[in-house]
Amino acid sequence: MALTKAPSAQRALHAVEPARPADDAAALPALLARLHAADAADRRGAARDLAGRAEAAPALGARLSEEADPSVRSVLFTSLARTGGGAAVAALLPLLRSEEAALRNGAIEVLARLPDAVGPHLDALLADADDDVRIFAVNLLGELPHAGVPQWLDRVLRDEHAVNVVAAALEVLAEVGTPAALGALAAARGRFADDPFIGFAADLAQARIEAA
Repeated sequence: MALTKAPSAQRALHAVEPARPADDAAALPALLARLHAADAADRRGAARDLAGRAEAAPALGARLSEEADPSVRSVLFTSLARTGGGAAVAALLPLLRSEEAALRNGAIEVLARLPDAVGPHLDALLADADDDVRIFAVNLLGELPHAGVPQWLDRVLRDEHAVNVVAAALEVLAEVGTPAALGALAAARGRFADDPFIGFAADLAQARIEAA
């Protein structure tokens, strides 16, 4: 799987109208069924109307893995962002393993809006057996407004064994790093002293931090 960094400024999520309140719990099965309707407008409407319903988050996430229509995907992501909390995060995290860059980047964009809910998952993501998942977790750190970001980056720079993950961390550090990160940066540079790209990325990150 190719390394794909989540863009720092992605296209805005699809604008949605406020969800129409359901008359009762019986409306939920009908809305969930409409997520699989043949008509994209029906699927889009169902996704919109399920926003804010934590019990629907698993179905919204599952539908994202199947949905081919870009406008429906956009509303699915927006509805999960509006739902928020642990249910939305749990629905989005599996998309970090998708082979499709648009799904991964969309998931990262929404997860970055949910720092309190995603924070408890970062340790596991950064220790995942899949190098690519760890890379995408590092990319998420670059977008995440969370007080733990410096500590997570420090850990990657000091302990990570995969050169591509460290390279991703150095790229993030060049954007968000502070002088407090220079020790970890030096540790990464020393651990991969024979890798010219790591040396270049470390020099660039250090120069940007010192110039800030």
